Amino acid sequence: MAKALKHRWIFVALAVLVASLAAHKTAGLLLCLLLLALWLLLKGETRFPALLVIISGLLSYLFLITYQLEEPSPLPATFPLTWTEDYKINGQKLRGFATTPHGDKLYIVYTFTSAQEKAFYEQQSLAGMTFLAKGELSEPNPPAHAYAFSMAHYLTSKGATSIVDINEWTYVKKQRSIRTSLATLRHSIKMHIERTFPVSLVAEAQALLIGLQDHVEEDLQRAYQKLGITHLFAISGLHVALISWLFFEGCLRLGVRREIATVALIVLLPIYGVIAGGAPSVWRAVSVVELILLLRYLKWAIAIDDALAISFIGFVLLEPGVIFQIGFQLSYLATASLIYSGAILKRTRNWLTRSFFITFVCQLLVYPLLLYHFYELSISSFLVNIFFVPLFSFVILPFNIVALGITYLSLPLANKLFAVYEPLRTWLTKMIFAIQELPFQLWSPGKPSIWLMVLAMLSVLVGFYFLEIKQYKKLMAVLVIPAIAIHMSPMLFHDTKITFLNVGQGDSIVIELPFRQAVYVIDSGGLLRFEQEQWKQVDQPYKIGKQIVVPFLKGKGIRTIDTFIVTHADADHVEGAEEILQEIAMKEIHVTPGSLDQAAMTDLRTEAKKQRVPVKERMQGMGWHKGGTEFYYLWPRDTLYEGNDDSLVLLMRHNNFTALLTGDLEAEGEQQLIQQYGQQISHITLLKAGHHGSKTSSTESFIELLQPQLTIFSAGLNNRYGHPHKDVVERFVRRNLATLTTGIDGTIEVRIRGRHWAVRATEKDLVQ
Repeated sequence: MAKALKHRWIFVALAVLVASLAAHKTAGLLLCLLLLALWLLLKGETRFPALLVIISGLLSYLFLITYQLEEPSPLPATFPLTWTEDYKINGQKLRGFATTPHGDKLYIVYTFTSAQEKAFYEQQSLAGMTFLAKGELSEPNPPAHAYAFSMAHYLTSKGATSIVDINEWTYVKKQRSIRTSLATLRHSIKMHIERTFPVSLVAEAQALLIGLQDHVEEDLQRAYQKLGITHLFAISGLHVALISWLFFEGCLRLGVRREIATVALIVLLPIYGVIAGGAPSVWRAVSVVELILLLRYLKWAIAIDDALAISFIGFVLLEPGVIFQIGFQLSYLATASLIYSGAILKRTRNWLTRSFFITFVCQLLVYPLLLYHFYELSISSFLVNIFFVPLFSFVILPFNIVALGITYLSLPLANKLFAVYEPLRTWLTKMIFAIQELPFQLWSPGKPSIWLMVLAMLSVLVGFYFLEIKQYKKLMAVLVIPAIAIHMSPMLFHDTKITFLNVGQGDSIVIELPFRQAVYVIDSGGLLRFEQEQWKQVDQPYKIGKQIVVPFLKGKGIRTIDTFIVTHADADHVEGAEEILQEIAMKEIHVTPGSLDQAAMTDLRTEAKKQRVPVKERMQGMGWHKGGTEFYYLWPRDTLYEGNDDSLVLLMRHNNFTALLTGDLEAEGEQQLIQQYGQQISHITLLKAGHHGSKTSSTESFIELLQPQLTIFSAGLNNRYGHPHKDVVERFVRRNLATLTTGIDGTIEVRIRGRHWAVRATEKDLVQ
């Protein structure tokens, strides 16, 4: 039996993967089991692997669907919860996962009442702490748009059933277990690093030694992403392998017998996995090494590909939602690429060539997955990893291990070591920032469809075959054609699209002309920030531009904005603008006259000057046309900036479709438009209501003149201002005029084709 399964566990792993997807999505995916079995038969395999695939897939599906059907237990008024080690304290909030006595996993949100309470919980590990709590279940907010973070998917990937907002709790006890003790040890190491390492080295040490990235600066993290070396700034399988090798060889050098060293490593590796944070890449490496060592100790041999497959099967069956974790997907796929491309790597003659091929093979197989999740791919990673992988693996990681040990033995000696290392590490960081500033670092084709992603993955597998037989021209052809299809697909549409992004209490509109002739973005959203006590401030403030608008643009494959329009200088319209400019190229920026000197425009003005993007003032009477679409600025008419009523008002015409986009225009500005344009703006198709639907806008006379077929209110859900005001909404309802609100209906897309248009708003479809 063991011999029959040799090198065939991968088929069982694929069957389990299909079963897991079918359990989470639709049972129809089980048909893939038949396709996989048929492929094995056509491949010349005996019937055994084909039957094994079908049986193991069906059994896994039955097991997983039973797991899925288990309803979470209802929460009583007061209930016990026990914290896991997966939690974070940021600002005034404690967020993380806890379990109930019934085994349900909950996502807990607790708000600290004082700085003293926060400090108390920061100083100790919560893992294993049990509280008697009172709280309320809450639904995860839907994602802002199709390319934004989804809390519901995140909970699924973690195996959690619900979100609970805790109102109050009472400490009961701390459970004693090996895992709890290890979590406490990890927390103590975290605090020790913060006390003993120089401030500039704390983030690196915590990331590399205990898998904690809370202190990594945003700018540095982005630089690592651009260079494609983010995986080095976390504990990966390579780190686990290196530490295992160092430990094993160290034991042998000290005279420890090989058998005893093997047993010690088998015992210590899971301990290291917990201390290292338990990321999927860590447990993948630990489980594979454990399996190989354990079976070798028992005089059983197992192939590395079989060990990887068995590790995958165990992982998925124990934690079904893990297949949706990006780290899990990338870890197993990258490792499989190295294992199954051994013939290619063996042909390399020196370490430089081998380093390139290792990077090339890994990046090639995971690139469709990277595009699907992140909508961009680092081009420079193919080269920089040749230098950075050995640097991190054989210099930076060992230094941090040694430095941590010395800080426990002799802090003065450690400080002398840091005095030499810190300037070198600072210089390396500066070099990383300099390299990431170079142009053409990223390929940003947008999120490929499932079918394009499958096509790209198949092309890579075929490409590996051509690479192995040294058919390089065929290799290039089979890789380039799907890549071109992915690159071009976002531009192949006939419609004109107007998208009102759900940016909370703010405005952001994206206009795309057919075949991507031009892209115009109006406002960037933003937050009105208020002064808070120091202890309430979060480490990394939420940024609308970076976390909502940029993912939308990148997900759509928008690489250049032809014109970025800032209607006026309010934070909820412009605060995120420089974040967009840092990630997406802009040809020009339009602003309302006199607004550029306002405080809210400072960051945008600075970034535009740095990138040499022209900023132009626009006012009444100016406009342009592109293809069959015309754009005109109807307001303002003077150069004195006084606020909302000086918003840039844009009229868009496309065939018989007219849209009026009014920024934060209020009653006085609306009356001026009525007087100046009258019937020219009557009976329009689409209105973006002024000032988020405030009671000081959308006056009776304005609505009566425009009679818009659809009105969009850009306003946050349950916002503090009560936008859109109920009296304003009533004005439209009385006239039987349709309205949608971004905070309620989500991101709203209007598509125009010929003389017809349609609206898609989250789960609604309104066709005109």
